[in-house]
Amino acid sequence: ASFVAMHRAIAALASRPELLLIDGNRFAPYPGIPHVCLVKGDGRFRSIAAASILAKTHRDELMAGLHEGHPAYNWAVNKGYPTPDHREAIRLIGPCEHHRRTFRLLPEQLELDL
Repeated sequence: ASFVAMHRAIAALASRPELLLIDGNRFAPYPGIPHVCLVKGDGRFRSIAAASILAKTHRDELMAGLHEGHPAYNWAVNKGYPTPDHREAIRLIGPCEHHRRTFRLLPEQLELDL
């Protein structure tokens, strides 16, 4: 999912980058643009650190908005991370349409009717 999101973001850029700096150790190559994977790249390059902060801030805002429609998951606080309270809410009321079906949140998730 993150590779698809990265590819969509690259395709939407107004100008074509000469090089992609990827924070992490894996990336699905984007056609025609070389890339470098950098483990802990946000600690080595200001541009990666800035992008990481912007992405996290945007995600936190999205999760706060989702919280309005689904307060039982406490997304305003846990931001969608698998905290104990988030896991307990999923166990009690099940996942909603915004939960990823491919992410194992609960040990017994294989038994849930998703």
